[in-house]
Amino acid sequence: MRTTRPALAAALFAAAALFAAAAIGPDASAQAPKPPPAPAAAQTDAAYEAARLAFEALPETECKAIQEALVWTGDHNGVTSGGFGRRTFEAIIAYQKRGGLKPDGTLDAKERAALEAAAKKLKDGAKFAVVTDAKTGIAIGIPQAVLPKRDVNPNGGSRWQSADGKITLDTRAFKDGETDLPALYERTLAIQSPRRQVAYKVLRPEFFVVSGETATGKFYTRYASGPGGIRGFSLGYDKAAAKAFDRTVIAIANSFTPFPEAASAAATGPAPPARPANLEPTRPTGPIATGLSVGPRMLVTSAAVEACPELRVAKGKARLVKADKAAGLALLEVEAPRRATPPGVRTDALGADTGVVALFYAGSADLAVVPGETGSAATLVAPLQPGAAGGPVFDRAGRLAGLIGAMPEAPRRVAGIVPPARYGLVSATELAKFLEGAGATLAAAPAGPDRTAGEIAAAAGAAVVPIECAH
Repeated sequence: MRTTRPALAAALFAAAALFAAAAIGPDASAQAPKPPPAPAAAQTDAAYEAARLAFEALPETECKAIQEALVWTGDHNGVTSGGFGRRTFEAIIAYQKRGGLKPDGTLDAKERAALEAAAKKLKDGAKFAVVTDAKTGIAIGIPQAVLPKRDVNPNGGSRWQSADGKITLDTRAFKDGETDLPALYERTLAIQSPRRQVAYKVLRPEFFVVSGETATGKFYTRYASGPGGIRGFSLGYDKAAAKAFDRTVIAIANSFTPFPEAASAAATGPAPPARPANLEPTRPTGPIATGLSVGPRMLVTSAAVEACPELRVAKGKARLVKADKAAGLALLEVEAPRRATPPGVRTDALGADTGVVALFYAGSADLAVVPGETGSAATLVAPLQPGAAGGPVFDRAGRLAGLIGAMPEAPRRVAGIVPPARYGLVSATELAKFLEGAGATLAAAPAGPDRTAGEIAAAAGAAVVPIECAH
């Protein structure tokens, strides 16, 4: 159960402050020199911790309500789990800055009420309501003012559509035995349309998500398996509508309950049996990292590969040639030469909120193409997965801007999904310095027009390879 004692915490804090003032004396501040200001990073960490404590002191329902409201105001693009993390902290600060409030990540009762009122106005304006779809049985939020047209789609599910036909939401259900989740996942990935590029994909035993963009629009598909089959939905919308509709997509995704009847039963039913203690833990499979070709037989990565007894790249062995733990970089020599051309490098530093595209391998033979943005010159904000470490990050002109830094072995997941989070970014400047004297160089690339994620992947994908560890 969540502890809810904000008043007590505030009183203890005030008492500690008064006790300290009394011990120092009334004139100590005038007599003693003022301490130097804390470094910016320390101040940020202190603000984050204070915001976390204030947030977690609230009832869980109110925590979720704050996150849901921030989705509607366009400040939060993650799940509404009620848990506090950097994404929620940054969303609150973004909301505060837009409203002229003190950007400290903490909302008092008056500010929370104002936030929820602003979100309610937007939500009511969209006529957003969670409905149970009679055709498939799923529960899902529908913005009925945006999608007023209701019909049956060719697959037997329901269809909601905008008046101009530029936004479409389809539901679908499969009975047991019709298909399985991996097969449906592969079919979804294989859908062909002009310049269709998958930006995010994840397959788990109980669900999958595939999202991305086409020449003219965006798409988001999610299916889940459960009692009696597979249920899910897909969304397609024109890029012209994206600015206004992206936040609604997040609200729809957060509202999706594929088997509401099972969820209701689970809420009141007995706890599942414990996992037998004698079972060995499941070991991860697939790539442990991603590498970038910087020469016919040379790969560079930012993953910690030194501990692997036998590195393998493209079914051949790889040998560690050089490592710099301080920079977080490693150079590998591979058995089979590669004919990939190393990408051109961006010579100037990235700024905050710069749009980028990350390429990496994560648990499969398919290259992941994930758009994101920079939190600073040394950080990347994106929904990454294990195996991404060492993956190249490109600016929207297709120039190499750095490598994804070290990844946690088990990144935080919410409802099985890895939400966008902040990761370290090894800059192209650090990479060039590391490669000096190693017989591998990267040429500078001029600025150019923006490219799509698919175009960047097509140009640079051959230079990106998965690195595996044989045990």
